[in-house]
Amino acid sequence: MEKRLINPWNWQDARNYVQAVEVTNVKGTLYVSGQTAIDDNGISSNADMRSQLLQTIENLEKVIYNSDYELKNIVRLNIYTTDSASLFENFDVLQNWIQKNEIKQASTVLEVKSLFETLKIELEATAVK
Repeated sequence: MEKRLINPWNWQDARNYVQAVEVTNVKGTLYVSGQTAIDDNGISSNADMRSQLLQTIENLEKVIYNSDYELKNIVRLNIYTTDSASLFENFDVLQNWIQKNEIKQASTVLEVKSLFETLKIELEATAVK
């Protein structure tokens, strides 16, 4: 698998995403459903945004690792939230995770009216190998 990052500008670098990712010679593509802060028993979190974001990342990692893919090969990360202001107050959690795992992804952030039950954040990813 080969990745080519397309960035006509430099400003997105500080925001930890790229404008586009071209992937060639792919052996597999993993489309991960939106992951949220739901525990192993299927119980939705009612915690604050930061706690939900941490649990959501853990759940996303679990799905990717159990699929025999690597976090660094996430090429698309869609972020859905019920509270953009709260998400951006805690965005360091996501940025640190992206940097730590050397992820270079195209991303979209969308504020939505609601998510399932008490959930505040959902991460949907595409990974390749």
